[in-house]
Amino acid sequence: MSAPDLKPAYLVTGNDLPKMERTLDRLRGRFDPGSIERLVVGGRDGATGPDVVVACNSGTLLAGERLVLVTEVDGRRNEWGKLFGGWKATDVEAVVEYLREPAPETVLCLVAEQLKESSPLGKAVAKVGDVLTWEVDDRKLPGWVAEAFAARGSKVGADACRRLVEIVGDDKLVLAREIDKLATWAGGEPLGVEEVEQLAAPLGEGHPWDLTDAWGERDLARVLAVIEGEYRRSARPTQEPIAFAGRLSAHVTRLAKTKSMLEHGARTADVAAALGMKEFPARKLVAQAERFSIEELRAATVRIGRLDYALKGGSKLAPDLEVQLAVADVTREHR
Repeated sequence: MSAPDLKPAYLVTGNDLPKMERTLDRLRGRFDPGSIERLVVGGRDGATGPDVVVACNSGTLLAGERLVLVTEVDGRRNEWGKLFGGWKATDVEAVVEYLREPAPETVLCLVAEQLKESSPLGKAVAKVGDVLTWEVDDRKLPGWVAEAFAARGSKVGADACRRLVEIVGDDKLVLAREIDKLATWAGGEPLGVEEVEQLAAPLGEGHPWDLTDAWGERDLARVLAVIEGEYRRSARPTQEPIAFAGRLSAHVTRLAKTKSMLEHGARTADVAAALGMKEFPARKLVAQAERFSIEELRAATVRIGRLDYALKGGSKLAPDLEVQLAVADVTREHR
């Protein structure tokens, strides 16, 4: 498949996930599925800058241009909502150098959340391609909701838009799903606050740290309940297994460091300082570390590594089943 009007590189960035997803869908649609290579940066074993350069310079068995799609360039969010695992300066330098003379048959698309056009990577992409920033000020979310309803032919008042944000939260993908549902139900008729309250599904009371808290307390039933709840609430359930594995891996690493420090006489304040945490989460981490032996934490690290391999194509089992088996293995006490 040929796409002669495409540029050598694109950066798609921002927090308006529905628009970003539509942009990526249109781009992917320009290529034969067999000529698309997908790489993920976020996480412990994410793709490096040199990895991406090698992928871009590699040939394809299919004729025409190929797409190298790289996501989570600036990392993925941990249970405290902080981005981690993104590219370091050396990774950026490798890709910037590649963009000075990009491969003629390759389109590179980088996807990030907070990467700006003024960044070194943004400037390098802009010289040979396009930077597409889809950003929504969360303070203006009701207006964004109103525009989304209008695009679907629905008339919705400002109060109803604000109420939808209050019920659902600020996740744009979840909001888009609820907007689609409500617009379909309305069939072009006006929607008010009452209809929104009756039909909108609340995001729920889940928090990113619920999973690691339940696991740290060795409560398998609660761990499985949290996972099931997150699947139900997720706008992208197929991506949840990788997210679960990433959060557990990061948490096990922190617990192992905490356990080692405690065995050498460290106190909560020492753990907080060493891990860059505030006192309250550090206190929780210390309490959880006391429930595991160092051998169990090492075994958990290995088991989650096997889970990561399985989720990346190393198993024929369903991803959600692989997650359930892994959390059962690392939660139960070893006797």
